[in-house]
Amino acid sequence: MTTLTMTTPFSPPLYMQRYQFVIDYVKTYRPKKVIDFGCAECCLLKKLKFHRNGIQLLVGVDINSVVLLKRMHMLAPLISDYLQPSDGPLTIELYQGSVTEREPCTRGFDLVTCVELIEHLELVEVASFSEVVFGYMSPGAVIVSTPNVEFNPLLPGLKGFRNYDHKFEWTRAEFQTWAHKVCRDYGYSVHFTGVGEAVGHWREVGFCTQIAVFQRNFHGSMSNAERLEPSVYRLMYKVVYPSLSDNNIYQRTLVNEVLYEAQHRRQEWLSRMNMDSNNNAHFCAPPLMDVFQHGVEGGTCDWQPVYQQGGTICVPLACVWSSPRVRALCGSMQRLREELLVDSRVRMSADGTVLNLPAAADHDDEVEVEEEEDVKAVSGVANNMEEDWDRELGCYGNV
Repeated sequence: MTTLTMTTPFSPPLYMQRYQFVIDYVKTYRPKKVIDFGCAECCLLKKLKFHRNGIQLLVGVDINSVVLLKRMHMLAPLISDYLQPSDGPLTIELYQGSVTEREPCTRGFDLVTCVELIEHLELVEVASFSEVVFGYMSPGAVIVSTPNVEFNPLLPGLKGFRNYDHKFEWTRAEFQTWAHKVCRDYGYSVHFTGVGEAVGHWREVGFCTQIAVFQRNFHGSMSNAERLEPSVYRLMYKVVYPSLSDNNIYQRTLVNEVLYEAQHRRQEWLSRMNMDSNNNAHFCAPPLMDVFQHGVEGGTCDWQPVYQQGGTICVPLACVWSSPRVRALCGSMQRLREELLVDSRVRMSADGTVLNLPAAADHDDEVEVEEEEDVKAVSGVANNMEEDWDRELGCYGNV
């Protein structure tokens, strides 16, 4: 939920700390199915899909369909997600709906997050919220954050509640009383913590945002149960991310990596031949099985040269196997050979130990290599970039 913008002494700002708390929890416990109620601008969902950490299903629910329609496309896959698909699957869904309504498709989740949500409900709705989330949905864990009203006098310029839409704001005692009742009624245990700590003698008022982390006491899981279609909520957006768990995507990714590496080796060989104007002889072809039998799994190929036979440049498969990315995708040389032999885009020797590429360095090949280099550069930047919290979220307020 959006909160009032004001200057606070917190660094990073409080909303960042709340999101980071959830991210850290996901990193530690690695839930596969996560649902965020009150997702609003989808900022937490975007952070979770960026960090991933084993999440396979990421769902956001908000009562405001206008906001969802405006922000949903920020959850779409990036170019890098297609260039280098993740190992595991990820589906993201957004629904219009209320946390006080029973929706069959929300059952069986590992983690439910309610970040600054509960205070937007009427007090008479809190019991329904508790019954739906903890009783009906019965997730493995629930994270609930809400303002600590005891901290409000320390916030400069604040009069009344922190947001015009807050129906109440609890003291620590009130929050804990509600949480302990939930645990008794629905079989959970709870740990209290928070973000935004006061300094000096003001520490006694507690955290600015108080957080309760609930863990279900019994170990039965519905996360593997067949998921039902929504019957109450309205589906606003759904996207399935490309992943290596899809056989077609895996095959395409592997072959692209192999061809890139082979073309790179070919271009290096052609460049050396062009530079050596005093040597017109080509490398002699080594015995093919000798190439395959010596140190292939070790990933080295210095002693296994690229060579030419007629109009074909021959790249030993062991050279391609030296690519860390190829090894990570395949796991073994045997599997690599099997995957390549059945792909029509790859030309190989009869015994599957050599990749055959045309010797002529035509314009299309040069363009293809340049495009592959661009792909590697873009993908590398995307995979190694760090998030800019201030740039992305700075307009949504601090507390």
